[in-house]
Amino acid sequence: MYTVLICDDDKDIVSALEIYLTSEGYRTVSAYNGEEAVAAVRTENIDLILMDVMMPRLDGIRATAKLREEGNIPIILLTAKSEDTDKVLGLNIGADDYITKPFNPIEVLARVKSQLRRYTTLGGKAAAEGSDGALRNGTILMDDEAKAVTVDGEPVSLTPIEYNILRLLMKNLGRVYSTAQIYEQVWNDPALGSENTVAVHIRHLREKIEIDPANPRYLKVVWGLGYKMEKMP
Repeated sequence: MYTVLICDDDKDIVSALEIYLTSEGYRTVSAYNGEEAVAAVRTENIDLILMDVMMPRLDGIRATAKLREEGNIPIILLTAKSEDTDKVLGLNIGADDYITKPFNPIEVLARVKSQLRRYTTLGGKAAAEGSDGALRNGTILMDDEAKAVTVDGEPVSLTPIEYNILRLLMKNLGRVYSTAQIYEQVWNDPALGSENTVAVHIRHLREKIEIDPANPRYLKVVWGLGYKMEKMP
């Protein structure tokens, strides 16, 4: 049974999410500000976090940043339509996805299932999706069995989303993928308004694998078309 941490200062929203998730067989843990969320992650075996952005004491953005210092548990932000800058900031500092309020219960459950599927594959909680051996491009080495990445021999810590984007591009060196194609293959959701989400994760990935993220050698943009992984010797 997976455990989902629900963090929102609106108790009605927490209660509603608890009903949606427990009806699908999830165990839930509740928190009402960022400090409580961080404490819960340290004491409970949490598999995924639904995190509101606007909260007292410690908001969702700062709580996400703090949690990312300690691990890669999937974090889905709950945002209002007016919080577009917070969505981008949240993705920048490590959130995996966001859901806009008011939300549809079906959408919430689909996003939760999608994130858990990726996380358990990387974390070994489910059977491995198959052995593809090691993928190498230049100084980047991806061991898909161990779910580990090294650059110049040094280990790189990637979130599940970053790992799956990198794997997609390394398996298809030189192929150009549009932002919509990346989103559909990595998130397993329709690519409606996905451009900013993909761009933020690509930028974050570049910061981890490129010597100079502003002038990337590997992860190239093809203007007007999308992104590709440049084939390197």
